[in-house]
Amino acid sequence: MSSAPGLMQRVSDTLYSYLKVAIFDRISDLDYFNWLVWLFTPVVVAFILPLLIIFLLYISILFLHLYRHRHRLRDAYARDFWDGARYTLALLWTGHAWIWHGYEVQGLENIPSEGGALLVYYHGAIPIDYYYLLAAVILHKQRLIRAVGDRFLFMVPGFKILTDVFKVSPGSVQSCAQVLKEGNLLAIAPGGVLEAQFGDENYQLLWKKRQGFAKAAIEAQAPIIPVFTQNVREAFRSLSYGRGFFKKIYDKTRLPIVPIYGGFPVKLRTVIGKPIPFDPAMTSAELAQKAAEAVEALIQQHQRIPGSILRALFDRFYERPKMP
Repeated sequence: MSSAPGLMQRVSDTLYSYLKVAIFDRISDLDYFNWLVWLFTPVVVAFILPLLIIFLLYISILFLHLYRHRHRLRDAYARDFWDGARYTLALLWTGHAWIWHGYEVQGLENIPSEGGALLVYYHGAIPIDYYYLLAAVILHKQRLIRAVGDRFLFMVPGFKILTDVFKVSPGSVQSCAQVLKEGNLLAIAPGGVLEAQFGDENYQLLWKKRQGFAKAAIEAQAPIIPVFTQNVREAFRSLSYGRGFFKKIYDKTRLPIVPIYGGFPVKLRTVIGKPIPFDPAMTSAELAQKAAEAVEALIQQHQRIPGSILRALFDRFYERPKMP
């Protein structure tokens, strides 16, 4: 039989082992955790504080941007209530464009300061580039671009005031031609919702054989101006999975139901091409084809194919050499 002192020794050893695992080792783990917190807190703070300062700087920049234009803003409100509202929103959209996308416009001089012209552009998943271009034209050209929107847009609750103020309409050939005849700028994305939902990073035009925009330009004897925005498909993308299913639903309903994701702060640069002048000898089919080729030329010259979200982010900091 084991002696009493030996039994007590084994009990003592067992109790010590239990306490060591249950208490002392946990205390050691807690000390190690506290040490890790102590070690990495300065690193975390070192990253958070600069971000906070940068955020405050951008708020200051936006404020100064608005303050610099206060006299022009006051003059706009003095002329017309909605002119002032449009100018105010243009300032806000311009600030967002510059901060979030480093947005630029090339070829703004190709948009006439007066007279009618039809802007034809590639439709991204969300036409954020059109909003930015509209803001730029309001601020720098003091002109409003009217637009043709899909009919579903006018069924969205609350959108009526927005479409009214910015002169967005469903647009028939006759109404578009009339807008141009009255000396206004008009923007159309011939690919429409189809291109927005089912286009991808390869940037192929999905215009089918649409000629209505060309017929309107011919009737109004107005030039067509091709427009494209670099990396617009990398800012927002439509979901590629289940496209066959979504396409069948779209063909029946004409509603945009494909999920969209993104909002990535990629570089956006809108390029405005040279106007295609009115040519009475050109048919609507020929003019539509020429406009498509002009937009495709801008895509080939300014867009990386296929588009890359990561590289589009790097474009914020690295200027790619232009193609000859």
